[in-house]
Amino acid sequence: MGNRKELVSSLQELREDNIRKQKRGLHFIVASVFIWVAVLGIHISSLPILSKNLFTFCCSTPLVPLAFLLSKILKIDFQNKENPLSGLGLLISLNQMLYMLIAMWVYAVMPEKMLMVYAIIFGAHLLPYGWLYQSKTYYVFSILIPIIVLLLGIYAPTFFVAVFMLITEIIFCSLLILENKKVKCYETN
Repeated sequence: MGNRKELVSSLQELREDNIRKQKRGLHFIVASVFIWVAVLGIHISSLPILSKNLFTFCCSTPLVPLAFLLSKILKIDFQNKENPLSGLGLLISLNQMLYMLIAMWVYAVMPEKMLMVYAIIFGAHLLPYGWLYQSKTYYVFSILIPIIVLLLGIYAPTFFVAVFMLITEIIFCSLLILENKKVKCYETN
């Protein structure tokens, strides 16, 4: 039983280290704001839907370099190499790429619903970060985003999904900043 308590304590220390050094992944969420600005611009344009969808996929490509740049600006440890849980965070992100195959299928079969599926995948992939970063914000948004996007995707024009995601990501950033201030993430760097 003693070993279990030590293991749990060590795991908790690793999580807290990740929270402080990576500021709950704030750099990636801020980067996603820029991505959703671009996606919104694409979806309010007069381009054909297949072009809009193709460019939407292209918008994701600068996410990691942009997050890296933002980590430097925001003084966030981008990789936190000493912490093995950082690898878990990367695995969670890479898992999302497998689900993008569903969005690619929708792109071909029902292109007018591709953005909805893309946003649902983005929102749902946030759930494990709730555990990793001990964040109610991640938990709540990982559930709200897919549900609200599904409703918007069914009942509203496509660009409403992009508008919702942009507003949501800005709110998400603000709430992460508040969560980070509570654990003094900004004092250790």
